[in-house]
Amino acid sequence: MKSETESSRPARPLNVLIVDDSATMRLVIRRVAKLSEAPIGSLFEAANGREALRILEGHQIDALFTDIAMPVMSGTELLQEIAKRDKWNNLLRVIISSDGSEARRAAVADLNVRMFVEKPLRPEVLRDVLSVLA
Repeated sequence: MKSETESSRPARPLNVLIVDDSATMRLVIRRVAKLSEAPIGSLFEAANGREALRILEGHQIDALFTDIAMPVMSGTELLQEIAKRDKWNNLLRVIISSDGSEARRAAVADLNVRMFVEKPLRPEVLRDVLSVLA
C-alpha cells in the first residue's frame, strides 16, 4: 500500500524520442504515448538515426523508441552508436518494428534493448514499458 506522500506525488515527466522514417508512424507512436497515461514530458521526433543522435546530444532523453529499417542511419546503427557512449547507459531503448524476426532480434541482442515491440502498437504496452522509469 502506498503512503499518502507517495500517492500524492506526481510521477516524473519522461522525455521520449521517437525515431521512425515514417511521419505517419511517428504520429501514431506519439498518440499512443499520450493515450498510455504514462507521465510524458517532452516528445521528440527524428526520421533516422543521425537526426536522433543530434537530439540525444542536445536534450535529456529518458526513453528511445526506434524503428530498425530507416535510410541514412538504421535503428541498429543508432543503437550501436548509443552503446559506445557511457552517458546514455540509462537510456531506455525500445524497438518498435513490424519485423520481429529472430534475425532482427539477434542483431540487437547485445545493444541493451529493453523490449522489442511489434507493430501495431497498443497503448498499454507503451505504458508498461515507460512505467519502469516513472
